[in-house]
Amino acid sequence: MMVLLVLCVFAAVFNCISASTEVCTNTFLPGAKGDQGEIGEEGDQGKLGKNGPPGLPGASGESGLKGEVGHTGKMGPIGDKGNKGGTGLEGPSGLKGKLGTTCDCGRYRKVVGQLDVNVGKLRNAVKFVKNVILGLKETEERYYLLVKEPKRFREASMNCKLRGGTLAMPKTSNTNHLMAAYVSQAGLTRVYIGVLAQSKDTNETSTYVYADSSPLQGFAGWSQEEELSSRVAPTTNSSCVELLPTGAWSHVECEATMFFICEFPKSRRRGGGGGGGGGRGGTPALASS
Repeated sequence: MMVLLVLCVFAAVFNCISASTEVCTNTFLPGAKGDQGEIGEEGDQGKLGKNGPPGLPGASGESGLKGEVGHTGKMGPIGDKGNKGGTGLEGPSGLKGKLGTTCDCGRYRKVVGQLDVNVGKLRNAVKFVKNVILGLKETEERYYLLVKEPKRFREASMNCKLRGGTLAMPKTSNTNHLMAAYVSQAGLTRVYIGVLAQSKDTNETSTYVYADSSPLQGFAGWSQEEELSSRVAPTTNSSCVELLPTGAWSHVECEATMFFICEFPKSRRRGGGGGGGGGRGGTPALASS
């Protein structure tokens, strides 16, 4: 009987413990999601983090304004001595001197005769210088000098003027032949001469003149092909003329660089003497070419 009573008590206690465990377990189950709470206040600034990696280089900025001129530097060393300049142009003739007094010149005749001999030798020496050293050619009225300096037409014309002459103008067949032989002997293929196209008329034909603006009259060295093309308005900047070793004239662009021939008139001696000689005697003032 006692044993039965103990078992009943034990069973009652076990049921109580089991019921109590179920109740406790249900109290820890999550409930339904509540409403969203209010936003809290902004927190304190956090600590400064580590430096990140360097970024890509930016675009180049605009150029700054030009700075002011700096102070003048010290004077540099003296340069080397330059080359000697060319011979200048012949100066103007001096004033006429006073009339001399009459004297007995008999005793001076021998001296004058010797002077004539010396003058003859000097003339031969001058002729040698003109023909051999300077390479001059001449006619009864003019000297001709082949300048071996490649220049454009305008520069060549100015160079001849600075020498006291003009670009050579072959106005006769004999002069043209002399100049052509001059070119051939020098081993050249072409040179500038003083002939150029001046303008074109209403028929679109070109008008060629010499360097002194005189028209072509009586003689022109065009070949048959060039003769036809000379009657048509020249192309842009092709209005200058070159001389070939054959004596023929040909059109050429004025911007081309080549050698050229200058001409110089022979002056007369005072007192009616013939042409030839130097300075007052008639030789041109020529710088070496």
